Amino acid sequence: MASGSGIRVRRVYGPPEDDDGTRVLVDRLWPRGISEQQAAVDLWAKDVTPSDELRTWYHEDRTGDRYDAFADRYRAELRDPAHTEAVEGLLALLREGGAVTLVTSVKDVPASHVPVLVAHLEDALDHR
Repeated sequence: MASGSGIRVRRVYGPPEDDDGTRVLVDRLWPRGISEQQAAVDLWAKDVTPSDELRTWYHEDRTGDRYDAFADRYRAELRDPAHTEAVEGLLALLREGGAVTLVTSVKDVPASHVPVLVAHLEDALDHR
C-alpha cells in the first residue's frame, strides 16, 4: 500500500521488498514472534505512535464511532511538542526523496493509527 506522497505501508510479517527503501517500524511494542533480522527495520519510531493510554483506550472497545475519536486524539498527540522530534525525523527521511516504508504489526491497518500518521506526514509535507 502506498500513499499519494509515496509513503509505503507494509505489515512487518511480510518479507522486505527491494523497493522498500528505509523501513520504519511505527508500533510502540515490538511485533510478537519476529526477530530483528526478520523485521529488517532501519528505524523504530516509537515516539510517533499513540500513547499507551490512548492505545489501551482504543482497544478496550473498537466498535461504533471510537475510531474517529481515537484519530482526533492521536492527531493531537502528534502535534504535541513531545512528538515533534520524532515526527520531524520521519519528515526529514521523506524529504530526502528516497523510498520510506512504514511497517506495522497491526492486522487491520485501515482501522489503526497508521492512516492517521500517514495523513499527518503528508499534510506536513504539503505545508513545507
